[in-house]
Amino acid sequence: MAATLLGCEVSDLCLGKPALRSISISATVADALSILTKIDEGYISVWSCGDHSSSKADSDLHCRCVGKVCMVDIICFLCRQENLLQPAIGLQSPISVLIPEGFELVKHLEPHASLMEAIDLIHDGIHNLVIPIKMSTSQRKNILKKSPANSISSLHNDQEYCWLAPEDIIRYLLNSIGLFSSTAANPINSLNIIDTNNILAVRYDESALSILPLISQALIHQSSVAIVDLDDKLIGEISPLTLNFCDETVVAAIATLTAGEFMAYIDCGGPPDDLVQLVKERLEEKNLEAVLEWVEEESLTISSSSSSICSSSDDEFGCGSSSTGSGRSGRICGYSARVMRRSEAIVCYPWNSLVAVMIQALAHRVSYVWVIQNDGTLAGTVTFASLLAVFRDRLKSL
Repeated sequence: MAATLLGCEVSDLCLGKPALRSISISATVADALSILTKIDEGYISVWSCGDHSSSKADSDLHCRCVGKVCMVDIICFLCRQENLLQPAIGLQSPISVLIPEGFELVKHLEPHASLMEAIDLIHDGIHNLVIPIKMSTSQRKNILKKSPANSISSLHNDQEYCWLAPEDIIRYLLNSIGLFSSTAANPINSLNIIDTNNILAVRYDESALSILPLISQALIHQSSVAIVDLDDKLIGEISPLTLNFCDETVVAAIATLTAGEFMAYIDCGGPPDDLVQLVKERLEEKNLEAVLEWVEEESLTISSSSSSICSSSDDEFGCGSSSTGSGRSGRICGYSARVMRRSEAIVCYPWNSLVAVMIQALAHRVSYVWVIQNDGTLAGTVTFASLLAVFRDRLKSL
């Protein structure tokens, strides 16, 4: 079993993976927003191609994935003071402003690369590995035939790509957990994987706007922002995962609510009417009429789009169901009804086993788990990256 695992190539983990949705580095924030509001995926890949080539066909043969963009990136960008005053102008900014500087979060990797090489890269901070999908000539021709003339091609370098995330590798390793039985049964506090240095937490009465830098850090660390009470006990979280399925109008709530109020605003089921009214009143108090007007216009657009989708294809998009609708067509008041995710934090204790925490994170589709003490105070976090570090060390000792 050990030999099989060590001989595994990353292409083995790519079976059935969908091709990446992509956007050009020359696009605008508005272009990225338009794509993200129409797809199920939380991220789109950003590509830099041979812009000086003589033809589009040539430029598509010299492409690199240089980053990824999600709704959280756009929300944080629109919440900047200058963009709150003129949100429509902010949306015309180049998409490059959404890609964090100084962090290499995506990296190309050949399909024959080993599993260990992939784990090493994620250990070094890579979020997503961009892997070519094996294709036949006939498959390439079919993709080109089916692609509308003005659409963004999924082909780059005459090739489709998918990407691997830490979750994919953790799930793959779970199938071979017997190989790590002696380590997997150990409590996490004995494995030195509880991160106590990067705890992102705020009191519930702090302004939601003030925690945006922590949200950006949470994206980098693949974690979340804890909401604590006056005794520093965990009462909930504001997770990039939840924010990622909000629409752009949630910017108004961030600009006006406290962290505790905002946690309730994005909680499962959509915001209560009293909070929606409170947001409108506070926007007027803060002289942010431009945001209010923009939000009302965007809300009408989203509502109109949702109605159009539902009337044209009710069965396909699951309209009328708050839990199974596809895409973001079910969003109301800045919330996607498709995502049944509460603000209640996923927690474990220091004495829980490695495999228990691993399964817990996979079951909830999160890349982190909060570690708390008996009294509810925060002890730290365990992330997929720290879990992979344990398996990495174990594999290297085999």
